[in-house]
Amino acid sequence: MGKRIVFTGGSGKAGRHVVPYLLAQGHKVLNVDRTVLDVPGVHTLLTDVTNAGEVFNALSCHFGYDGYEEEGGPKTVDAVVHFAAVPRILMHPDNKTFAENTVSTYNVIEAAAKLGIRKVIIASSETTYGVCFAEGDKDYKEFPLTEEYDVDPMDSYGLSKVVNEKTARAFAMRYGIDVYALRIGNVISPEDYANFPGYLADPPVRKRNAWSYIDARDLGQIVDLCVRKDGLGFQVFNAVNDTITATIPTREFLAKYAPNTPITGDIDGFEAPLSNRKIREVLGFREQHDWRNYVKV
Repeated sequence: MGKRIVFTGGSGKAGRHVVPYLLAQGHKVLNVDRTVLDVPGVHTLLTDVTNAGEVFNALSCHFGYDGYEEEGGPKTVDAVVHFAAVPRILMHPDNKTFAENTVSTYNVIEAAAKLGIRKVIIASSETTYGVCFAEGDKDYKEFPLTEEYDVDPMDSYGLSKVVNEKTARAFAMRYGIDVYALRIGNVISPEDYANFPGYLADPPVRKRNAWSYIDARDLGQIVDLCVRKDGLGFQVFNAVNDTITATIPTREFLAKYAPNTPITGDIDGFEAPLSNRKIREVLGFREQHDWRNYVKV
């Protein structure tokens, strides 16, 4: 049965693929963003999610004009998916990036919890692992990168995502709700596969992404699985595809291109260094968009 989902940031790179996937699964979606999402059947409520009052209103309003056909006010929201954010460093001054990302996430989770919404999914990031936006050439502490890793970003964006995970945990404990944080890898839209031959020819260029990625459409599947999986409380999930962006097995590749990073856990075959085992085992994720389907090797 479909759910009623408020999706913040649905007009962004990831959201414009995830929202159509959710619709195809039978969900009803309200997009909350600063720009309109051009997807049939989805109303966009132009909202500043750094404004707590606007967020409370957005999470408790009609999803479209059809809502006014029935009496009794807006229907209950089943889940909130919070992707709205300053998406990277160097778009705004660092303090604004940190402030917008942390305050907006606090506002969304608080409003959901106090409105009685029992499921919130937030976009965390691979940047929490500390290398993506690091100063200089920083090595990962270990591979595979799992959800138990001691995250240590030095940049304003990655730090904001660590704070958001702590915010999520606090509200999940306080209200007894489910708040799942997705550490989203490098988001790849279908047109981005044109860049992969260059990545394969120059492996060091992908170190900051741990030679891993998430197809935006497979991210839709992950969000859907999170919406449907209840009762886990606070959880962190790496949201990436199965395999490394390389043409040789992962252990052999890492020995050559990441010799200073020890391998402390299981890595089989071409398994991605940023591990998605948890979403496969706990949520049942099965990727549909292996990069090899789109790139001639």
